[in-house]
Amino acid sequence: MVADDATTSGPGELADPAAERPTRRLALSTAIFSLATALSRLLGLVREMVAAYYFGAKGPINAFTVAFQIPNLVRALLADAALSSAFVPVFSDLLEKGERKRAWRVASSLIWLMLLGLGALSAFLMLIAPLLLRPFQPVDLDLAVGLSRVLFPIVALLGVSGIIVGILNSYDEFTIPALTPVFWNLAIILGLVLGVPKAGTSDGKLYVYAGSILVATLIQVLLPLPWLRGLDGRLQMVIDWRDPAVAQTFKLMIPVTLGLGLINVNALIDTFFASRYIDPDIAPAAIDKAFRIYMLPQGVFSVAVATVLFPSLSRFASRGDMDGFRHTVSVGLRQIEFLLVPSSVVCAVLAVPIVRLIYQRGAFDAQSTQVVAGALAAFSLGLMFNGTMLMLNRAFFSLQLNWIPTAIALGNLFLNALLDAAFYHLGVWGIPLSTSPVNIAGTLALFFLLRRRLGRLEVRETASVGLRVLVAAALLAAVAYPVWRGLDAALGQTWPAQIVSLGLALTAGSIAYLVACRALRVQEMQALLSLRSRFRRG
Repeated sequence: MVADDATTSGPGELADPAAERPTRRLALSTAIFSLATALSRLLGLVREMVAAYYFGAKGPINAFTVAFQIPNLVRALLADAALSSAFVPVFSDLLEKGERKRAWRVASSLIWLMLLGLGALSAFLMLIAPLLLRPFQPVDLDLAVGLSRVLFPIVALLGVSGIIVGILNSYDEFTIPALTPVFWNLAIILGLVLGVPKAGTSDGKLYVYAGSILVATLIQVLLPLPWLRGLDGRLQMVIDWRDPAVAQTFKLMIPVTLGLGLINVNALIDTFFASRYIDPDIAPAAIDKAFRIYMLPQGVFSVAVATVLFPSLSRFASRGDMDGFRHTVSVGLRQIEFLLVPSSVVCAVLAVPIVRLIYQRGAFDAQSTQVVAGALAAFSLGLMFNGTMLMLNRAFFSLQLNWIPTAIALGNLFLNALLDAAFYHLGVWGIPLSTSPVNIAGTLALFFLLRRRLGRLEVRETASVGLRVLVAAALLAAVAYPVWRGLDAALGQTWPAQIVSLGLALTAGSIAYLVACRALRVQEMQALLSLRSRFRRG
């Protein structure tokens, strides 16, 4: 095995000058993608704020949380990101070889196969929904079953969406797919605001919520279609299931499905313990509310980095350019460290004011704030590792070594179940706490297996950046918490006062973090400064 050492090229460059230079392109592409994703995630928080106002975190909303778990699991297993992750390497490989007509025929075949197959599966699952949900002992079984039947059709719709997004990503188009969730969230918000006040019962209000999600998902599928017309191919009404590339996509999809799907199986197990063994009247919804906040930096930063780099990694793998592949993975890992370590610290030390500002109004009371804040702080411990797992998974998918992350995900599944059984006695926050060691173990296993496969990774550089970022994040906490504490005591807890106290605390902490990163010569800080200069010149 070759020892890890620094690359011989300059910062942000590959050893081969003809190869792509991921650091600079990553900074620009990730910034654009992150802005689009941030907008959609911000609207997602607005959606959650509206839902919390109408439904709170106690009572029937927990039946909705349980009802959503099975459709969401099937979506993760067979559609959306799982399908896209298996499709992109195959589609990109065909484009790289100049087989563009065949690539589009394969994409068309997969769309129709997904629509027909997942449609039939959704119908079957709607039929057996009572059997699937009864073990959770939800607060209202009949309501949970009815809501799940409204939600199951999203599986087939997102199967189509997974192929469309994969096509756009293969052409390095990330902004439009990142913006479609904006309209998804807007449609749900509009449905809640217009529909819930007119519903006569609490059950009826939740059916409005479920119906709004279904309509919004249809909008999400249809919205990107016009952007396919500007590409060098078109979708057809064809099912060429004999094409080896179609079979290869399904072959790759099996381990990808298990790898990504098992993460959602963990969420299903978490909901099972929360509903059956802790408190079915608040625990499922409280964990879900905390998870929504936890996923905001994950979606804005690590998903952006991994999504932007995924097609490049697939191309490097297709060319056999392992130097470019290794450096691109390492750049992605360091960027995720730079972005998610401070995010984790913020979610831990400012959990209460964050939850209070986002949720505490209407049916969502102060007691619910404390429960959700505890869950958010527990989740935050594994935030950065969750992001690095995503990046490492995409690296293996690009190499078409999909069974390796699948095996790791399977091990994480059993570890998560064991830790849930051990930690649920701690209360609601014990379930999210169990997620953190699972993420750490998964990251370490994936990293060492990838390093073994590639011969080397830029370990010393990545560890050095991680250590310096951790020091800077500690300074962030030391500045942000006292600022918030003092302002909160002086200004009170009205909504405008909370915006001021939390906003100034985050601003002061962010400045301290960036100043510390610049003083410590964190390379990713230089990428941001380069990006700022480029925008100024533009």
